[in-house]
Amino acid sequence: MARQDKVIAMVAGEASGDLLGSHLMRAIKQARPDVRFIGIGGPKMQSEGMEILFPMEKLAVNGYVEVLMHLREIFSIRSKLRRELIADPPDLFIGVDAPDFNLGLELALKRRGIPVVHYVSPSIWAWRAKRIHKIKRAVTHMLTLFPFEAPLYEKAGIPVTYVGHPLADLFPETPDRAAMREQMRIQEGETVFAFLPGSRQGEVRRLARTYIETARLILQKMPKARFLVPLASRETRTIFEEEQWRMEAQQLPMSLLFGHAHDAMIAADCALVASGTATLEAALLKCPMVITYKVPRLTYRMVKRRAYLPYVGLPNILAGKFVVPELLQDDATPENLAQALLNLVSNKQAVAGLKKTFSDMHAALKQDTASKAAQAVLQYL
Repeated sequence: MARQDKVIAMVAGEASGDLLGSHLMRAIKQARPDVRFIGIGGPKMQSEGMEILFPMEKLAVNGYVEVLMHLREIFSIRSKLRRELIADPPDLFIGVDAPDFNLGLELALKRRGIPVVHYVSPSIWAWRAKRIHKIKRAVTHMLTLFPFEAPLYEKAGIPVTYVGHPLADLFPETPDRAAMREQMRIQEGETVFAFLPGSRQGEVRRLARTYIETARLILQKMPKARFLVPLASRETRTIFEEEQWRMEAQQLPMSLLFGHAHDAMIAADCALVASGTATLEAALLKCPMVITYKVPRLTYRMVKRRAYLPYVGLPNILAGKFVVPELLQDDATPENLAQALLNLVSNKQAVAGLKKTFSDMHAALKQDTASKAAQAVLQYL
């Protein structure tokens, strides 16, 4: 008997992909209630009705060294998933980001006549530009989040749709900073810094000590400073708290938050942000920032050698120039970070210019992303 419903297989590899995937699933279901979803996703995609075939946490590994340690298990999951999807083909496959996992899978599925949509362009504009040839073989259609990406695919003859970034649809164009500061009981005259050390445990381990020492140095120059530190999970909070105890820093005016990263950035005068999606979130929330990051030395050397751009932060990439400071790896000392934050927060003209730049980015990225992506996808059902 022929299958009556339509099946879309999807794979997301980490929390940001889970968010993107869940929004897309909701928009598809509004147009096609008969669609059923299977694959790899997180709690948000599962709550939208995905049948989870493998846990997403197995794929949420970043950095060359870290991936190598989990490579056998990741390959095993991909092999099992490929066999399952070839044995019982879905009507469509959507790979949400995670290009190192998804592109190989997509290549095998497309060869067997299954339409393949890849959602979120790999960073071919930053490094590994030759990967566009593999992408052309592997995907039927590319959905890009940033406007400068679509012309690269058009030039290569790959069907592409620029859909904007979903966060630009979700975030207010003018956040109510005064209301948030009142809600968080921030006193008049306090200068507030949001310190975001990343969502992964490894990121927090590498940055916690640096962040705490940076706060100490800022307090020497700015005694009324206050620090908000959003932490994504119980595990990352424990890592940060343990570092506070080791450094005898419990008395610092530092509030550890369970989540609430967006609230902290709205309330803050300035933010210290670990490179990643959080830098785009800070820009969309009109929060001036300094970008930092530390990875294992081998990982950093390999990425640095292959990079095409002089910057890594999304606000700088979108602007095509340095609009916010980046202090990475060995340059990410407490002294350098404290000075950069103090310089920025005390320069009202620079802050006003940044907020204007961030508002322009917001307008460009606000495209009703989920609906636009769903329209591009539905043509293949």
